[in-house]
Amino acid sequence: MKIVVTGAGGQLGRELVDAAVAGGHEVRGFTRADLDVTDEAAVRSAIASERPEVILHAAAWTAVDACESDPTKAQLFNATATGHVARAARAVGARVAYVSTDYVFDGTKSTPYIESDATNPQSVYGASKLAGEHAVDHDIDSIVRISWVCGFHGANMVKTILRIAAQQETLTFVDDQIGHPTFADDAARMIVKLAVDDHRGVWHVTNQGAVSWYEFTREVMLAAGHDPERVKPVKTRDLVPPRPAARPANSVLENKRMRDEGLTLLDDFRVPLARLVTRLRNA
Repeated sequence: MKIVVTGAGGQLGRELVDAAVAGGHEVRGFTRADLDVTDEAAVRSAIASERPEVILHAAAWTAVDACESDPTKAQLFNATATGHVARAARAVGARVAYVSTDYVFDGTKSTPYIESDATNPQSVYGASKLAGEHAVDHDIDSIVRISWVCGFHGANMVKTILRIAAQQETLTFVDDQIGHPTFADDAARMIVKLAVDDHRGVWHVTNQGAVSWYEFTREVMLAAGHDPERVKPVKTRDLVPPRPAARPANSVLENKRMRDEGLTLLDDFRVPLARLVTRLRNA
C-alpha cells in the first residue's frame, strides 16, 4: 500500500515509518519540518500529491503539562489539525489511523477501560485528543488509543529513569497511578496492521502488564541491572511541585477488541523493556 505518516520525526512516528517499510509498503513520512499539519492548505496539497491509501496520523502536541497552559495551541495541533488530515484523506479516498490516548478517560473506573467506555478527559491534553477522535470518521477510520509510551527515539520515561538513576541514589515515583506501558516499536507494528487490514473504529493497543509508575520504575531498574530498592513510592497529592495537568489514576486500557477479533496481543511490557534497555546501552 501507499502509506503517509504524519509526525514521522517523533517517538512513535519514526517507528511507524520503520514498521510500514518492513511490511513492504511504499511510505512517505512527513516530519514537523516537512509539513505543518495546522495549515489546512498545506495538508490538502501534500495528501493530494502523495495520494496514499492510508494515513497514519501521529503528529500531535503531547506535552501534557504545557497543553494545560495553552489550550488554544493544544486544540489546534491535536483536534483542528486532525480534521485537516481527515478531510484531505476523504478527498483522495484514503483512510486515517489516528493515534489517541488514555487521557480521554477520567481514571476513576475500578477496572480496565474498554473501547466503548464513556470518555471524560480531565486535562486540556485529553480534551484536545478526544476532539481529534471526533474529527475523524469512525465508520471509515481507525482510532488507536495507546498509553505510557516509551521507545528508542525521543524523550520518554525509560530514558528519564535511567538518567536519574545515573545522577542520584534515590528515585521517587507515584504509586497511585496505574497503566499499561506501551513500547513504540510494538505499538507501531500493530497500528500498521490495523490500518492496512482496514480495522475501523476505536481500538486499545498497549503492551500487557498493569503497573504503577513506582512499579514500572523498579522494573526499569531491574532491566538495567540497578537495585530496585533505590526506588521509593510517593502519592500524587504529595508531589512537589504538583503537576499542572491532572493524570488519570487508572490508565489501564483493556485491549478488548483485539481479543474479541482474535488478534495477537502485544507482549508483556517487560519483553520490549529489556530489548529497549539493551538497545539504549549499545547506542
